[in-house]
Amino acid sequence: MSPLAAGILICLTTVVVLATGIPVAFGLAIVAMAFLVMFEGFGSLSFMGELFFSGLADFTLVSIPMFIAMGAAVASSPAGGDLYGALERWLNRIPGGLAVSNIGACSIFAALSGSSPATCAAIGRMGIPEMRKRGYPDELATGAIAAGGTLGILIPPSVTMIVYGISTGTSIGRLFIAGVLPGIMLTLMFIAWSVYSASRSAGSILKLSGRFTLREKLAHLPRILPFFLLVLGILYVLYGGVATPSEAAGVGAMLCFVLIAVIYRIWQPKRIWAILTSSTRESVMIMMIIGAAALFSYTLSSLFITQSVAEWIAGLEVSRWVLLAAINLFLLVAGFFLPPVAVIVMTAPILLPIITQAGFDPYWFAVILTINMEIGLITPPVGLNLYVINGIAPDVPLPRILLGALPFALIMVLAIVILCVFPRIATWLPDLLMGVA
Repeated sequence: MSPLAAGILICLTTVVVLATGIPVAFGLAIVAMAFLVMFEGFGSLSFMGELFFSGLADFTLVSIPMFIAMGAAVASSPAGGDLYGALERWLNRIPGGLAVSNIGACSIFAALSGSSPATCAAIGRMGIPEMRKRGYPDELATGAIAAGGTLGILIPPSVTMIVYGISTGTSIGRLFIAGVLPGIMLTLMFIAWSVYSASRSAGSILKLSGRFTLREKLAHLPRILPFFLLVLGILYVLYGGVATPSEAAGVGAMLCFVLIAVIYRIWQPKRIWAILTSSTRESVMIMMIIGAAALFSYTLSSLFITQSVAEWIAGLEVSRWVLLAAINLFLLVAGFFLPPVAVIVMTAPILLPIITQAGFDPYWFAVILTINMEIGLITPPVGLNLYVINGIAPDVPLPRILLGALPFALIMVLAIVILCVFPRIATWLPDLLMGVA
């Protein structure tokens, strides 16, 4: 069997196995081991354990559970409520200001927590009922939160960016900085659509009553600013070369626990244990996927599938933009069915040489890949954010939530087109702060 034929067979088998609902890590490991035994015999099983743990041997991986613990600490505190309350007081006189407040709160909370589902849950519990009470359409109320939550994997610190950096050997600090301007751009595009959509329903939206004094507007800021400054501090030590990602993540997580204890009085052992339990569960899930992906990558490499696919694509006589369009379509479809971390660890090592050979910047491509994964978070069948929102507002049918999220998904596609036309949006700030890669 030729390597390309074996690759097609492995791809189809992987899709079938994962379609059964088996956890991604176990599915990848089963497929990898089955095909190694098929082509290389049972002797190949003797080094499976070593391969699995070699995929977890990178010390930078320590930063993943630390950043997850940091996000879990923020998500478990009333920081989301304070953030939402502060923005609502500042923007309550703007037409469609409540929708703008929700998008803004999502973008900032996403940077603090680094988690899309946590952002949806924290902001959605307050924002969705309030918007519906004020007459905002259900589609806008739910779709804005679902889309705003996706910003958690683009705006730093982002776990998906860390996984991409480890998988491709690129600088995590530079990846973080590369996501800043595209994250801001995407936030502004979400806000623009929300204001437009709200203005179309202006007749049903109730006027916001009451004015807030400057003192009332500033009331929440002392509780929010320390978390925001912590994120800025992490970015500074990373791009300034002061600390490694693991060191920055460890100190950031510790300071986050200190802040929630001082500001919100969350210091009881039971509550801290709940935070650690949830973050450990998520960390183990991601680590298992990374370890299983190491087995999967070894299988593809040992059967010369990776090399053959790369040579075949490189031999195609098409423009690099047609090649990029095909890769984007592939990533988009993959994001419909798999979580972002799984897609990155499976595809990034294969796609990066192809992308760089075509003349594209690897850090720019990381942003493109991440936005594709964001679209997957608000599109079925996986669409994790859609189900989180449905849990918050169970009386809103899932198709209606999807209908509200669809315009935001199209906005993300537009953002990818803009980044293709103006790649400096992603590369300018890293080059300015860290020098040309």
